[in-house]
Amino acid sequence: MTDMSTIGSLPVAVLSGAPVACVDPGATLLEVADALRAAGVGALVVGDADHPLAIITERDLAGALADRRDPARATAGDVAHRSLVWCDADAVVADVAELMMERYVRHVLVEDQGRLVGVVSARDLLGAYATEDQAAAAVDD
Repeated sequence: MTDMSTIGSLPVAVLSGAPVACVDPGATLLEVADALRAAGVGALVVGDADHPLAIITERDLAGALADRRDPARATAGDVAHRSLVWCDADAVVADVAELMMERYVRHVLVEDQGRLVGVVSARDLLGAYATEDQAAAAVDD
């Protein structure tokens, strides 16, 4: 295993996706599923980049279906999490990973000067650490 300080010290903005994928609070869960697939992401901001209201994830969608919510009637606003977790674009990857663990979330909204500029996921962080580890292993060979 390599020293993870290289990736851990990078600003999280390097990993956060832009543009931010958003969905209207009134979007049905079927529309949420379509939007997740179309954007190739695991979470959507509910509202828009200028006015994020909540976040809805693949896990929220699965939970709603497991609760037998009607996906043609239930909306993003019905099941989304309104407690948003934010970090600054200059925050380092290691600190954001720690924030995710402390707050028990898989997605953190990234802001720059008070504006939403991206969303970083646990998958993004894992991919960055894995890539670093693979690169170090190749150098060691």
